[in-house]
Amino acid sequence: MFSWPVTVYYEDTDAGGVVYHSNYLNFFERARTEWMKNIGISQTNLLTENVAFVVKHCEVDFKIAARFEQCLKVVSKITEMKRASMTFHQALVDDDGKLYCEATIVVACVNLSKMKPIAVPKIIIQELMRAS
Repeated sequence: MFSWPVTVYYEDTDAGGVVYHSNYLNFFERARTEWMKNIGISQTNLLTENVAFVVKHCEVDFKIAARFEQCLKVVSKITEMKRASMTFHQALVDDDGKLYCEATIVVACVNLSKMKPIAVPKIIIQELMRAS
């Protein structure tokens, strides 16, 4: 499990000060990226090795509208690891645990130049297991 703080900025909202629906996916993406950085995995290094992660499937459930200037957090956990993919459950919550949005996101590991699935690098699996 990994937690990443999110502050809702004006640019994240619509004219009414409510987070625009697609920006929840941005929050979740940033949390996954920060999780990788936190365990010592550089996505820049992966890219130079022709390895990338792409979203293969996403289900989002909007519960409560998040609003401008709220301080929230994305809580992420991996619910399934396969040879070439990982399934994440991610939730945007406040400090009291109130749920604003949650998603199940499947990311596939691909050879970037061929856009074909490849095995998740062993170092990532080892570091994720060590961190949990």
